[in-house]
Order: sequence, then structure tokens, then C-alpha cells
Amino acid sequence: MRLRLLKKNFIVLLVVLSVFIMLFYSIKRTKEGTNVVVTEKDNTQDTVPMGKFEYSNIQDMRKSIYDSNYKQFIHNRDKFPLEPEMVVVVQVHNRPAYLKMLVRSLEKVNGIQNTLLIFSHDYFSEEISDVVKGITFCRVLQIYFPYSTQLYPNEFPGQDPQDCPRDISKEDAVKKGCLNAEHPDSYGHYREASITQTKHHWWWKLHFVFERVRVLLGYNGYVVFIEEDNYLLPDFHTYFKSMTELRKTSCGDCDVLALGNHDGLSRFHEFSSKTETASWLSTKHNIGMGISRELYYKLMGCNNAFCTYDDYNWDWTLQNLSGTCISKPLKVLVARGSRVLHTGDCGLHQKEDCRPEMAQERVDSALKEAHSALFPPALTLTDHGPAEHHPHQKNGGWGDVRDHTLCINYAARL
Repeated sequence: MRLRLLKKNFIVLLVVLSVFIMLFYSIKRTKEGTNVVVTEKDNTQDTVPMGKFEYSNIQDMRKSIYDSNYKQFIHNRDKFPLEPEMVVVVQVHNRPAYLKMLVRSLEKVNGIQNTLLIFSHDYFSEEISDVVKGITFCRVLQIYFPYSTQLYPNEFPGQDPQDCPRDISKEDAVKKGCLNAEHPDSYGHYREASITQTKHHWWWKLHFVFERVRVLLGYNGYVVFIEEDNYLLPDFHTYFKSMTELRKTSCGDCDVLALGNHDGLSRFHEFSSKTETASWLSTKHNIGMGISRELYYKLMGCNNAFCTYDDYNWDWTLQNLSGTCISKPLKVLVARGSRVLHTGDCGLHQKEDCRPEMAQERVDSALKEAHSALFPPALTLTDHGPAEHHPHQKNGGWGDVRDHTLCINYAARL
């Protein structure tokens, strides 16, 4: 009798213990599941409002930049919840008047609400930030080049006081003992930080957009790269979609889409619906460039070649890669009727007598003439130019090994 009682108690104890164990693991799994959700939310902070950007001193600006690049706050995300049909990236320096013109043009683009705009800055000011924050017509992300000369005014990658003067001879530089005495460019000149920054920013931006912008993970469409002194035509978005379809049917081996050219709106009524193929050339196809993830990976295979080529221009460097490091020269599908205009009458080499109001007047006048030729019902491919390597004489300005090393490392530390 006692044995049966003990046996019954033992069975009850086992049942209770089993229930306890099951309950324990159930609670543990629930907590773990909750932790996973929290972690995922923490890692995608693009819905968390960005803190105040500090401009008071360099250290605060550096911290604000790193925080912003990590959090990646998407403005207007709730208003435009659908995934973007296209992505436009704007490289911004310090020309707010031209930036305002660009934003006004963007607002008039048909279908702009289906676009993600990314503004990549290498100069940081409240005025520029306010221009971008004032955009209400689509989703917007701001990213910040963390190696700007503004953030490093007295040390590399800015201009260190111990750097060699641009035009000193190498012999005198070695005697003087300046920092980069052993590394002039191909023409015997030493680096100028204000000149090297644009190429640095362009390459960093390319890495960051394709590798680090979380909202674009899984996005397989084209990313169109423009600059702050560009102006987009109202049918830019519609034309882009037509151009991607034309590439699928008529130019499967085209690497780049060029939605702009440097001819302005000359003969626009004749060329509005026409496209052509050609070898990618710096002087013709560096405006409104559409780059796919596939091409991005090709370029990353040439990381060292891009970063060590002695030319301070990103576009001339890219032309050099086409047909050398990239064995098959880059082929581009080009809009003959440009959908991107260049408004800037001053920039890297000309900083005075900027007249943005005159540029706006010229654009307005040209658009009145071109208006009836916008939104063509279909595009045609009128000329099949071959893709060939076009060698050129390098421009120099990029001989310093510190620039090479920093540029190469963007792939590893962004």
C-alpha cells in the first residue's frame, strides 16, 4: 500500500516537474523572441527621429555625422510608405542657391512621390540642412561624408600645416621635411585637400549607398547620381522608367544609363524620344548617371585601380577603368534629349561671380520652348555606337599615398 502511494506520488511529481520544465522553456523562448524583435528594431532605426545635429564645434559635428549615418532617419516615410520605384542620389557641397533650384525642379517631377532622394553632404550647415528638411513631396535620407575637409581643417584628409606646398620641387620638399615630400603627383605637384575631396566623396558615397543604406538592402533597381547644380525636367521619372524598359529589350549589354548630356535643350523637340549607345566618356556621360548593383560590383573589383590612379577627377578615373581594369569597356545608353540640365556657372575651379538667378532664368526660358516635347509616348534607339576604350592623359592631383589608402579603405570602414 505504501509502495503504491509512493509510486503515485512519484508520478505526480514527474508530471508537475514536466509541466514546470515546459513552462520554463516556453517563457524562455518568448523572451528570446522578444529580444530578437527588439534587436531588429534597434538595427533598423530609420523610423527613429534623428537627434539635433550640432554645428557648434568640429567634435560635435563629427559625432552628429556618425550618429546620423548610423540611424539613417527617413523623412516623410509615413507619408510615402511604398517601396521606391527609383533612387536619386545628390552629391552636395556648399552652393545652397543651386540646391534650392534643384529641389524646386524635383518637386515638379511627375511621379516624384515614388522616389527615394538621398542627399550626400561634404559640407555641413543649418542652411543646407533646412533646404533638404523642407522637402515634403517624397521620402528623403541625408548621409554625411565623414572625412570632409571641414571636419579636418588642419590635418589629413584636410590640409595639414606640415604638408608640402603645391608647387615646391621634390628636392626642396625633401630638404624641408614636409609630410608628403616623397609623393608628388605625375607632374611634380603636391596634393590640395580642396581638390581631392570631390573624388573621395564620390567613391565613399558609392560604397555607402550600395552597402550601408539599410532601406536599400534588397533593392535591385538603378541608382541615379546627380549633383546639387543639376536641374531635372518634369518627365524625368517617366523617362527613366521608359529607358530601363528600352534597355531590357534593345541594349541588354548596356552598363550605364545616362539620363543627361551636356547639350542642354538644344534641338530638344527633335531628340526628345531618341536614345543612342556609346562608350562611356567623362565629358559626355557624367550627368544623371544610372548605376546598377551589377555595375557597382564591377567597380568594386577595381577599388585599388580607382584609388591609386593619378587623377583627382572621379569621372576621368572611371573612364580610365573602362577597358583597362574593367576588361570590357563600359557601354552607355544615352538620352539624346537631356532630362538633366547643368545650372552651375561656378564650382571647384571658379568660386566668384556665381549668378544662380540668371541660371534659373535660362532654365525657365528653355523649358517653355521644350514643354510640348516632354513625356514622349515611346523611346527609340537611333544609333548603336560601339563600346571602346578611350585613353586620355591623366590630370594628376592624386599622387599622395594617404589619399590612396583612405580611398581604398572605404570598402572596409564607412
